[in-house]
Amino acid sequence: MNTNVKHFGYDRKSVKPGILHFGVGNFHRAHQEAYTDALMSIDAGQYGWGIAGAMLLPSDERLYRALKEQNGEYTLTICGRDGYEETRVIGSLTDVVWAQEDPESIINLVADGDIRIISMTITEGGYNIDKESGAFMSGSSQIAHDLVNRQKPKTVFGFIAEGLRRRRENGAGGVTLLSCDNLQHNGDTARKAFMSFFKAQDNELAVWAEENVSFPNSMVDRITPATLATDIERLNRRNGTADKAPVYCEDFIQWVIEDKFVAGRPEWEKAGVEFTDDVTAYENMKLSLLNASHTLLSYPAFLSGYRKVDEAMRDSRIVKFVKDFMDKDVTPYVPAPGSVNLEEYKRTLIERFGNSSVSDQIARLCFDGISKFPVYIVPNLGKMFADGKDLVRMAFLTAVYRDYLKYHRDDNGNVFEVSEPWLTEEDRRNIASDTEEDFLGLSAFKGVVLKESEVFTDLYKTFCGRLRREGTMSTLESIIQ
Repeated sequence: MNTNVKHFGYDRKSVKPGILHFGVGNFHRAHQEAYTDALMSIDAGQYGWGIAGAMLLPSDERLYRALKEQNGEYTLTICGRDGYEETRVIGSLTDVVWAQEDPESIINLVADGDIRIISMTITEGGYNIDKESGAFMSGSSQIAHDLVNRQKPKTVFGFIAEGLRRRRENGAGGVTLLSCDNLQHNGDTARKAFMSFFKAQDNELAVWAEENVSFPNSMVDRITPATLATDIERLNRRNGTADKAPVYCEDFIQWVIEDKFVAGRPEWEKAGVEFTDDVTAYENMKLSLLNASHTLLSYPAFLSGYRKVDEAMRDSRIVKFVKDFMDKDVTPYVPAPGSVNLEEYKRTLIERFGNSSVSDQIARLCFDGISKFPVYIVPNLGKMFADGKDLVRMAFLTAVYRDYLKYHRDDNGNVFEVSEPWLTEEDRRNIASDTEEDFLGLSAFKGVVLKESEVFTDLYKTFCGRLRREGTMSTLESIIQ
């Protein structure tokens, strides 16, 4: 192995699992595992907080086999914004279990009293919450199966429910369910989903869980691209390794957790995790600055012909647009939480967006704008309306979003497909309409009546016309002077 690769500095044989994690993907391995590995490297008293990984899906087989062969070890390459890279061997993953091969072991791990935290990265959709009603969808086929087949589960809900039943019976005590997914109030979402399932399957278990299971909210952040076959080859060649499951990520990392653990927790704060009584301010900062800025830059950059975020961020006009948005439109409404320096946070975001080592696809940022605008853009826009703020950037963004959805062609003449899975029939009519004001009734803008502002509407209509006549970047140049 290349001597530049850093090996974990602890006796791995002494590490025992105190955490069971569902969803052993790249983000988990670059985030929670990285924090835990760092903690055990500096404090031998934390060896009881190793992580056992549970993998449920048939598609998990390749990664499962690779990690199993390597006894859970893998390399993590951290790509700095300054071009510097650091590679570490991660040792905190004690074992992996695959439901397609050994489902009983996963259930028994949930029931094991040594496991005091059950964490998860199962994606936003994995919580099975209906976007429109906000209700748990108990009628889906796999959920319906698990409701009546307690001992042969297929979903994370069924596995955890059966394990908790055994945990209750063997007196192993309470446990924390810790969501590490990138969604607002993820602990509240997890609580709603799991408690809904428990009540539908076994009300006695639900009563027990009310007293013995906690669901902390947490805010997670680290850009971690998918690892393609070409990346595996590239990373191994560069690092002098033969890792079948390498991960690479940016150098920025953040994890803020509501300190609500019923059965104890690692001292992650020693490795840089921040614990708080309320993560709301941190979530608001990330949503309003990072996620909103991604939405802001994605549509004009895409229509201008850019396809990767770092390439777009080498265009000084786009950088100025993003900075103006952060400073003028967002900062007045985002109090800095904890010890965060907001100016430094914003500077770091610009650097992160421009990191070519972990470049993101702009098409991914454009995906599902209907769901993103109500969360990232509309809340602050409503406050700007009420306070009589300058609306020029928001009007431009709205016009660009219409252009993107309506015409399916960028400024270079390239035709593209729009991916908006949650458009309603009314949305489609509003997009197709040649009356520009109709677009302002899009479901993406729920929560603020755009047509009520004559100033906003006039700006928006002006931009709609200019985009058609002059193109995206020429129109953008007129508002960044």
